[in-house]
Amino acid sequence: MKLAGRLAWTASVAIVALVALLAIPKLSTTRALAIWVVVATGLVLVLIIRHSRERGGPEPPSRFEQALRGRKPAASQPEELLRMDRVLVLGSADADHAHRQLLPLLRATAAARIAVRHGFELERRPEEARALLGDDVWELLRPDRPEPRDRRGPGVPHERVAAVIERVESL
Repeated sequence: MKLAGRLAWTASVAIVALVALLAIPKLSTTRALAIWVVVATGLVLVLIIRHSRERGGPEPPSRFEQALRGRKPAASQPEELLRMDRVLVLGSADADHAHRQLLPLLRATAAARIAVRHGFELERRPEEARALLGDDVWELLRPDRPEPRDRRGPGVPHERVAAVIERVESL
């Protein structure tokens, strides 16, 4: 509907409202005109708002509306996976972190794999575990591994961690 048609419709509604208000016997003419002015003003405002929205295209959402919508949630990763990722990164950067966090995690993984696939506990039969893991991997994962001399030194390189994980997975 074009602006002229809407304007004619709004004027018709306003005139009908005025006639209805004046027809009420207990309502004074002054009060009826005051009510009519409020109703007519409201109708004209609605007409102006609709016309401006149609003419200017869709109105961009306000900052308030954008905040209410919020951001799309990022693909969430399980908490445990995020924790392991931090352990891997920090264990590669710092020898103390590798000794206290990364290597025990890898040792526990290897122990679980050996228990399920080979039927014995890593700590009870260390020679058999060493034979399964290989000397290089065993040197990192052995339970009696001494603390690093330089705690602030570099941790276990990513390549070596990847080799350990690959070896444990192959068990």
